[in-house]
Amino acid sequence: MDCDDIRPRIDASLDGELPSGEARAVRQHLETCAACRAEQEALLAIRRSVRRAEYHHAPDALRMRIAAALEREAGRRSAADRPEPRRDARFGWLKQLWRQPGSARPASGRPAWQGLAAGRTGGGRVAAFAGLSAVAVAMAVAATLALTPSLRGPNRAELFVDELVGAHVRAQLSGHGIDVISTDQHTVKPWFNGRLDYTPPVVDLAAEGFALAGGRLDYVAHRRVAVLIYRYRLHVIDVYVMPEREASDSGGESGSATLVRDGYALLHWRANGMVWWAVTDAEPNVLASFQKALETKLQGAQNTAAGRPASGEPM
Repeated sequence: MDCDDIRPRIDASLDGELPSGEARAVRQHLETCAACRAEQEALLAIRRSVRRAEYHHAPDALRMRIAAALEREAGRRSAADRPEPRRDARFGWLKQLWRQPGSARPASGRPAWQGLAAGRTGGGRVAAFAGLSAVAVAMAVAATLALTPSLRGPNRAELFVDELVGAHVRAQLSGHGIDVISTDQHTVKPWFNGRLDYTPPVVDLAAEGFALAGGRLDYVAHRRVAVLIYRYRLHVIDVYVMPEREASDSGGESGSATLVRDGYALLHWRANGMVWWAVTDAEPNVLASFQKALETKLQGAQNTAAGRPASGEPM
């Protein structure tokens, strides 16, 4: 194994998660490679810092509130799993409120709105207004309850976006945001062979202002994915690439959309049978320019491979 093979395995080696053969290969490599030993020492330093950090216990009051909230959520989900009652049963409590004496039905036995239409005066009219007010409030409460199921936590697509941002930030903070360092697309693309069950398209966009810096493997949405790293001025753009067949559970619906999450811009789109997610701390419009440059270059490469002239060239 060379350095590119060893470095992604150092962390797992420290955790004792590698098979015996790979663990032995890592140990042997570290004995002869000063650069990889420095990488291991950096990881060990991070672990020591984490262990020395002060541990804060949650207050008892906070734990009780969390436990109560979990019980309420469990109760709501249990109720949601029960068959929906008939409409008459769901709103039977409204009928009971309508029948309450002195509110929704005056002494005459007629509904309140009939009393108003007949020009009732005095207590009858007051009772009618009170009844109608009570019914209006009850209907507002019913509407609020009907909307409550939609007021839940983030959906799967939102969680996926949060995971991408977290992966991008961790890569930058760790100082190990790149596995294969190269500005040559013909070096970066073959590096993924054998490490994934697909090969991402790789193009050099230095002429367009987005220099290829290399690539790495990452783990998001319970799968290993390819990440292409580009640089725009002082900004890093992580481009997560995965097969389009997996778009249903990675938030990659049709079209493209720019998002901003925790100060980071994200853009996703589909091209060349892949779903692309770009993450950066640059301005969101930078990603739109990046997408346009990438798709133009990919289309040109396809035309060249098919023997067709590139866009703008004569037939």
